[in-house]
Parts: sequence; structure tokens; C-alpha cells
Amino acid sequence: MAPPMADEKPQSSGRNATLVAAGILLSRVMGLVRQRLYAHWLGTSSPAAAALAAALRIPNFPQNLLGEGVLSASFIPVYARLRAQGRHQEAEEVAGGVFGLLAFVLGLITAAGVLGAPLLVDLLAPGFTGDTRAMTVTYTRVLFPGTGLLVMSAWCLGILNSHRKFFLSYAAPVAWNLCIIAALLAFGGRVEANELALYSAVATSVGAVAQLVVQWPGVRAVLAHLRPSVRPSHPGVREVLKGFGPAVLSRGVVQLSAWLDGAYASLITERAVAVIASTQTIALLPVSLFGMAVSAAELPEMSADAAHGGGEERKAALIARLEQGLNRIAFFVVPSAFAFLTLGDGLSGLLLESGRFSARDSRLVWYLLIAASVGLLAQTSGRLYASAFWALKDTRTPLRAALVRVGVNAVLGYTAARLAAPALGLPADLGAAMLTLASALCAMLETLTLRVRLARELGRDVHASRALMGKVVVASLLAGAAALTLKVLAVQRFGAAPRCLEEWGGELLPSPDLRPYLFAPAQIALYGAVYLGLAVGLGVPQAKGFAQRLKRLIRRG
Repeated sequence: MAPPMADEKPQSSGRNATLVAAGILLSRVMGLVRQRLYAHWLGTSSPAAAALAAALRIPNFPQNLLGEGVLSASFIPVYARLRAQGRHQEAEEVAGGVFGLLAFVLGLITAAGVLGAPLLVDLLAPGFTGDTRAMTVTYTRVLFPGTGLLVMSAWCLGILNSHRKFFLSYAAPVAWNLCIIAALLAFGGRVEANELALYSAVATSVGAVAQLVVQWPGVRAVLAHLRPSVRPSHPGVREVLKGFGPAVLSRGVVQLSAWLDGAYASLITERAVAVIASTQTIALLPVSLFGMAVSAAELPEMSADAAHGGGEERKAALIARLEQGLNRIAFFVVPSAFAFLTLGDGLSGLLLESGRFSARDSRLVWYLLIAASVGLLAQTSGRLYASAFWALKDTRTPLRAALVRVGVNAVLGYTAARLAAPALGLPADLGAAMLTLASALCAMLETLTLRVRLARELGRDVHASRALMGKVVVASLLAGAAALTLKVLAVQRFGAAPRCLEEWGGELLPSPDLRPYLFAPAQIALYGAVYLGLAVGLGVPQAKGFAQRLKRLIRRG
């Protein structure tokens, strides 16, 4: 067995996670700019906003079904293991076979999506009728061609990640976002809302081309002899396909859960669909930055570990990587959850509030962020647990966990969306927060299932350090208390009355009119400074390392 080439030595997974996080952060910042422009010109109450939000979700179904998650589960472990064993030509043959088969399948799916758009809209947004339904069908047809290209972009990501080239693959969506932003800036305020939504849908498909083009030179640099093929005759390709089926089914049931959430949201109000889309832009930021970053960086390393050593040696290596990754996730995600709970109104106001996106919309987003905070740590940790099973070439266990999740979510989500708010005497729009809470609880159930099954596989329960968890929870609580104290003092000083208190007959958690552009940055900065200072004082290793890197950056600046 040949050893890995010198230039293929695994780097520090912490450094790799930082590169992934940097790429994701750049992409997410551009995504926030995009979403802010959507909010400014489309708001949440217009039919065009609801139609575009639903249309963006529909092509995401095949994208998420065949994209990064499935390729991470089935392709990267096989490709990374062949590279770790020095079988580079076989790895290229596997890459070419997967590329050709994906392109063929995606061509069929794209054609079916364009032709079957009316049926898909009726299935995925059953509450839409009239002009809203017609717009959704049009936007869906425009968006579908870009879906296949985004899946091929995920194939590029898998190749680049396996070669430890993390930044480019996760920063590539910047090109996608820039195309949409350019269209919104060019036509926003100059055309009607439905036309603006159409132009942004066209730009979304154009952006998919740009995202693929940005990654292609890097892929060709590491795959100089790529030969696409649609014949699954290579043993490595057959191995990928063997894991591909359960991975697709696993992603399929997860997407079924997302479809149910979208369908339930359309039954609440049209506004609920748009508000959920705006909330996810913020709520998924820590999931992407920390859960995805750590999982993406660890997967090639865990796959390589699984290719070497005996059973106990392999288990010890996986346990060490999992514990390290879970501790890193907890350090960042626990304070993120408390920030959603205490600073959600300021965050939504700062990031989204302008034009047709009102203070009332910001407050509703805060309610959804509070609900999302309940399952935030579970949602991010679950990605790493799933990556461990993928590294072990076990795609069936994540499938079973996903089936449990979607089964519970089908019942709990409908109950929360349709029945909970009226039963509690709350406005219909708050059904969106109940739906978000149900999804968070289901994510917790899925992660617990994965954790229990992985404990059986590895012979011990693997979780974040309890000592670290206690310290970051205390630091987050005190940081949140400091931020809320600042809000109380500001209200007393400036006499800012709660915004829109007359709406809905007296608000739950009314948000003071403190001008989020001015007040929210100060509140967020205080929260972050108190959390980091307390974490360092309590001896959290991740905090000390983060503080040292921050000092170096400040000195260089």
C-alpha cells in the first residue's frame, strides 16, 4: 500500500475548519446583503415575496437531494480513502464516473422540473392560488436549470475538500450571490415587485453558472486527466453508488421534512413563507459557519483514519476527532443560541429592516429566532455525528435517524403550524414560530438518535466536554444579561417606546424603537466581548486560542 504523497499530508483539522468558516462567512455575508435587498424591495407581505420564497425552495429539493450532503456521504469517503492509500489514478476514475452519472441524472431532473412546475407548486405550496401560484410556477421554471449546475458545483466542492483545498469551494457561492445582488440593484425600485422577482430568478440561474466556473480551474488543477463516464463499471464507482442510494433516501426524507415545513407555512399565511425564508438567512449562519465548517474539515480526515489501522485504533482516532470537533462547535454555537434569544430583535433589525421590511417584520423574525435557538446546538452537532457514520461507510444509520425525524415532524409540524397559535389565542402569523420550534425539537431527536447509535458503534458515548459546556453556558448567560441590561438602560435614557405595540392588540416581547442601525452593533459588541472575556477567564481552551488569533489580527491591522 503506497503512502499518501507528500503534498497530500493532512493539515490541522482546526486550520481546515477555519478555512471553511472563512469561505462560508464571506459567502454568508453576501447572502445577507442579497436577503436584505430582497427584504427592502419585496418585504414579506407582497405576493411576489411569497412566490419567490416558495420558488427558491422547490428547486432546492433536488439540489439538496443530490448535492453536498449526498456527495459528502457517498463520494468523499471513497475518493479520500483512495487518495490516502496512494491509488490516485483510481480516484480520478471514480471522480470521472460520478461526474458523468450526475450530469446525466441532473439533465433528466431539470427537464422534468421545468415541465412539471405546476404540479410541483401544487405539492410544495398548496396554500397558493391565483396570481401567487402563477408567479411561483414561472419563477420555478426559471430557477430549475441552475439547480443542476449547483449540484455539479457540490461535486467540485467534494473534489477540492478531499485535496484539502477548503476556502475556494466554500467561497464560490459569492459569485452566485453577486449575480443576484447585481440584478436587484439594477432593477430594484425601477420595476414592479413581480418583475423584480423574475429578474432575480434569472440572475439566480446565471449565478449558478458563475459558481461552477469559479471552482473549475481548481478542480482541473488536481484532476488533470478527468474522463467523465456514465458507465458504473469501476469498482470505486459502484461503491459510491452503493452508499449513494441510502444517502439519497436520507437526504430525501430530510427534504421531505423541509417540504412539509414549507407546505405547512403556506397554510398559515403567505407572509409566513417569506418570514421563514428571512429567518433562515440568520438562523443558518452559525450552522454553516461552525457545524458545516467543522464537519467538512473533519470528514476527509476521518475517512483517511478509517482507511488505516485496526478496529480499536480506528475507533480511538474517530473518538478523538469527534470530541475535538464537538467542543469547537459548542464554543461557538452555544453563545449563538443565546444571542438569538436575547439579541434577535436587534439582529433582524440590523440585517433586514429597511424599505418594505418593517419593524413588525423584525419582531416576528425574532420570535422565529427564539424558536430556532432551542435546536441550534443539536442541528450543528448532528452534522458531525452524521459525518462520522459516512467516514465509516455507513449511510444507513443516518437514513434511519432521518426517518424518525420526518415521521415525528409530519405530525408535530402540522399541529404546531395550524393548531398551536389559535389554541393559545395568538395571531396566525405566530404559527410560523411554532413551526420553527417543532423543527428544532425534531432536529434534537435526530441528533440524539445518531449519538446513541454512534455510541454503540464506538463503544462509548461521544459528546462535548461537560466542563466546557458548563463554562460556555455560564459565559453566554452573563453576556446575554449584560446585553439586556444595556437595552434597559438605553430605553430609560432615550425613552424609546416599544415599536408597533398597538399591532396584534399588545405585543409579546415588544421591541423598543432604538434604531437598530445605531444600537444593535453596540449591543452585539458588548455581548461578544463579555462572552469571550468570561470564557478566557474560565479557562476555555478554544477561547484562549481564539483570543490569541484575534490579537494577532489586530496587530497586523
